[in-house]
Amino acid sequence: MTDFPLTSLLVVIAVAFAAPFLLALVPRVRLPEPVLEILAGIVLGPSLLNVVQFDTPVAVLSFLGLSFLLFLAGMEISFDKLRGRPLELAAASFALSIGLGLAVGLGFHAMGLVRVPLYIAVALLATSLGLVVPILADSGEAGSPFGQLVIAAASLADFGAVVLLSLFFSSQAGDVTTRLLLLGALAITGVVVAVTMIRAERLTIVSRVFARTHGTTAELRVRGAVLLLVAFAALARSFGVELILGAFLAGAVLSLADRDGLMRHPEFELKLRAVGYGLLIPVFFVGTGIQFDLNSLLASADGLLRIPLFVAGLLVVRGLPAVLYAGTVGPRRSLAAGLLQATSLPFLVTAATIGARLGIISQAASAGLVAAGLVSVIVFPLLALTLLRSSTSPAPAPG
Repeated sequence: MTDFPLTSLLVVIAVAFAAPFLLALVPRVRLPEPVLEILAGIVLGPSLLNVVQFDTPVAVLSFLGLSFLLFLAGMEISFDKLRGRPLELAAASFALSIGLGLAVGLGFHAMGLVRVPLYIAVALLATSLGLVVPILADSGEAGSPFGQLVIAAASLADFGAVVLLSLFFSSQAGDVTTRLLLLGALAITGVVVAVTMIRAERLTIVSRVFARTHGTTAELRVRGAVLLLVAFAALARSFGVELILGAFLAGAVLSLADRDGLMRHPEFELKLRAVGYGLLIPVFFVGTGIQFDLNSLLASADGLLRIPLFVAGLLVVRGLPAVLYAGTVGPRRSLAAGLLQATSLPFLVTAATIGARLGIISQAASAGLVAAGLVSVIVFPLLALTLLRSSTSPAPAPG
């Protein structure tokens, strides 16, 4: 049996436990857990103290954590609510983001900051749905019209950004037309699986088996969900697209196939969240901090100068389109929505890695892009939560 080192994994798991524990001790500190986990990874990683390494055990659990993060995010989509006005606003917001992204990319290119305008436009296009959904849930907004609007906009942005990255800047072989056909095949597969699951849930024998095994060590519902996740991740890899798209699609397929809730037991989602947020997802966030190349960032003044510009780019590309929501949720909440939409990190890490591998951006610029994402994760949700609390606070009594 292979002898894997477990010291780094032990430290990472300890950080995953300590982060929410410390935040619970100081409830006045409104800091999302992932922020503390990422910062701890930077401090303990090779950039500073060099206590932990991104070795094989940490890398494997981190990959599973990212997959589970996107899978649970896909499950958060309520297709019954993702229609009508919210969907129209989300689509209009995403279309505006594409236009603004191209404008920002061309501006950065004219300033000599980036080599390929389309690349930076795509890189700034996504929202960290896996971060935004827990924030909305903790604030009691996930099921509200405001929360569903933000989730819809973030979902479209995530899907769109991953698709565009896979089409134009994928590290996989093949031209754009071939990749487009493969993405279409993956989408069709998702629809077929969803229809199959809808028909299967109506079979008496299937219902009886799930009911008979509930509460036993079989945990068929959880195992089936994990099977769906791994299957779509494997399909995404075989189709030459990003794995995160497959994981997100798996969660969306499960949500679409079970719109009436017949397949789910009340404890089903609770168990999946326990697996994800109890172990795998925190390892991903700590691992992200461990991989952050602080030395390359500090060694280049050029990289440091890009950070505020990339942060501003996020606000313009993803935050500004939220002005379209003002007529529906009010100006203060539309500003909060813009800040949440501009929160991005996992996709920026992926885009920066692919960009550096393909020679589109330098290592310093790659680190600057990730640093901008880290700033957005630290700052934007805190400002958004402040706006949301003030928007729901009772109005002062007339003097």
